Parts: sequence; C-alpha cells; structure tokens
Amino acid sequence: MSTQATYTVTGMTCGHCASSVTEEIGEISGVTAVDVVVETGQVTVTSEAPVAREDVVAAVTEAGYVVV
Repeated sequence: MSTQATYTVTGMTCGHCASSVTEEIGEISGVTAVDVVVETGQVTVTSEAPVAREDVVAAVTEAGYVVV
C-alpha cells in the first residue's frame, strides 16, 4: 500500500523547476512518484511508506526551492 503527502513549494516557475524538484525528491528512498503542479506549487509525493517531512524539505532545498 502506498502513501501520499502533498507539500506547497514556492519559487517554481517552469518545467525545468518541476524537473529539478522531481529529481531531488525522487532520490529519497521509497519514493515511487512525484507529481508537480508548477502553477499552484503543489507537490504530491507517493511512496511505499510515509517519508519524513524533513527529507522532502531537504530535497526541495537542494533543488533550490522552499517548502512552505
């Protein structure tokens, strides 16, 4: 059974931004899918088990954006 968590990320303006965020979050162990909606800043993370918020925040920060 997979779990989903949604975050709001600021600073994304284009597809490249979404790709950067998707790539960084995708490297977190157990993550199976990342869905980014640039227009709203919504990032939905699907994973095999719940992922620690701080891991997602760290990945988004690494990509150069901010979780609010």
